[in-house]
Amino acid sequence: MNDKAAQRICAIIVTFNPNGEVLARLVSTITQQVEHLLIIDNNSSSEKSLPQPHPSLEVIRLDDNHGIARAQNEGIERARSMGCNYVLLLDQDSNPAPNMVTVLFEALRRLENHGERPACVGPRYSDTAPVNVSPFVRLEGIRLKRLDCGGTDAVVKVDFLIASGCLIPMSVLDTVGPMTESLFIDYVDIEWGLRAHQLGYSSFGVCEAHMQHSVGDFSLAIGARRIPVHGPTRQYYQIRNALWLCRQNHITPQWKMALFLRIVRRLVLFSLFVSPRRENCRSMIAGLRDGYKSRMGKK
Repeated sequence: MNDKAAQRICAIIVTFNPNGEVLARLVSTITQQVEHLLIIDNNSSSEKSLPQPHPSLEVIRLDDNHGIARAQNEGIERARSMGCNYVLLLDQDSNPAPNMVTVLFEALRRLENHGERPACVGPRYSDTAPVNVSPFVRLEGIRLKRLDCGGTDAVVKVDFLIASGCLIPMSVLDTVGPMTESLFIDYVDIEWGLRAHQLGYSSFGVCEAHMQHSVGDFSLAIGARRIPVHGPTRQYYQIRNALWLCRQNHITPQWKMALFLRIVRRLVLFSLFVSPRRENCRSMIAGLRDGYKSRMGKK
């Protein structure tokens, strides 16, 4: 990537009680790929795990844990004030390849030159744990289909991308709007991607771009597949936010049905088969109640 392009990209890392070594590795890798780097910290209990600011790195500590969406929006606004034309969203435990940003940026420009309206582009990721999730999915009927890359140079049109590793033009954010802060965590990237899709944009997975990204606290074997597992608090947010999404006008009927089926499967799986079953059940019931009543924000 040339220097002029790099100066237009601001990377935004959202942190909350990060592992200092993992974060330092991410900062070291990404500062070599972009001109500006922001760390938006959600009031971590200690500042020792956060790197010291330097000319290309700014650390902004929020006064409370306001959730990932609010932190992302804070970073986006700061990047906008610095005149950046693109933002790259990152989680604290992600590990991008040394050329990831260059590959994403070049793919984005090719898509624009071919008449596409990309909302964002994102990398192919592998999990640090043995979870066989696919980095790219697309809704077909009411079923989320896992999409495999046909080749290293393939670009896959998807319904949404996970936030970490996502490169977004600032002009798209100006049109689509910011992340929905009331979701706090979980489904933030899905909601934004579907909102962008409704406005005529598309999300694209770039197979040649690579990143390691941790999914879940651990994994659970279900037949031949392994699924990521989170604790009871995250079960609450996933149920609540999925139900809330089902009630939004910009969500298509097919997506509403797919989300409803996901809620049902999660209720059965984590109430009956995944410990701690009782705590999971209580959290998910609370999520159903609050999602139905639109009681959003931090639990």
